[in-house]
Amino acid sequence: MVQSHPVETHDWYHDAPGHRISSILTTPDGGTERIAVLCHGFLSSKTSSTNNTLTRMLIERGIATFRFDFFGQGDSQGPFEEITTTLAVGQALAALDLVTQQGYRRIGLMGSSFGGLVSILTAAQRPDLACLALKCPVVDFAEELRLGFGDKELARWKATDTIPNIMGGPDRIALRYAFYEDCLRRIAYEPARSITAPTVIVQGEQDEHVPLHQSRRLYDALHVKKHLELLPGADHQFTKREDFTRMTNVIADWLTEHLA
Repeated sequence: MVQSHPVETHDWYHDAPGHRISSILTTPDGGTERIAVLCHGFLSSKTSSTNNTLTRMLIERGIATFRFDFFGQGDSQGPFEEITTTLAVGQALAALDLVTQQGYRRIGLMGSSFGGLVSILTAAQRPDLACLALKCPVVDFAEELRLGFGDKELARWKATDTIPNIMGGPDRIALRYAFYEDCLRRIAYEPARSITAPTVIVQGEQDEHVPLHQSRRLYDALHVKKHLELLPGADHQFTKREDFTRMTNVIADWLTEHLA
């Protein structure tokens, strides 16, 4: 392990349409050419527990991390109700361009849940990635939303541009129905066939949000070195400490091996 005193830089960058995106670059002292770009989940932020934990683990191994907030989340510009998967992919691509311009030569991409969907679609366009790590990735968000909401709630969404808080809060969330229509065009099974980076998928067998068959079908679609790690009894958030520890270790080990 590298005994490191990390340097943390809070900054902004811009996507192609010019939206301001809040980011944190964390680097080990002495510098490195290795970095992992971390994509958070839906209704989360760049400082999620997964992102923070992976940053601590990777810094100890001499690997930098770049964390950012998607459009309308955390400290980034934009009303959340206007987010789409397509917009988020553009922001992930801009993040990869930025760290490349900053001189990083071995780049890994990691995504959680919705960030996993974004990461799959992004990796399909980036043959320069050294590796990809996916935590309970959404592959077909439209299917997940149909299964979770049902026809009546989908109709209410279309009529009101609001959804229930899928993470369990009591209040409805403003989100345009255009998000669902965009999801229908951004199903990731076919794009995944174009991924060239070694890929790990980690999911709990008791995931209450993302259907397990999505990860299994994604695994079958990948034509690269790959590993699917299913954790017995683990939920979507990896609530049990031992499940969270296992998940972060599998991901950190994969990134460490392939960024070496």
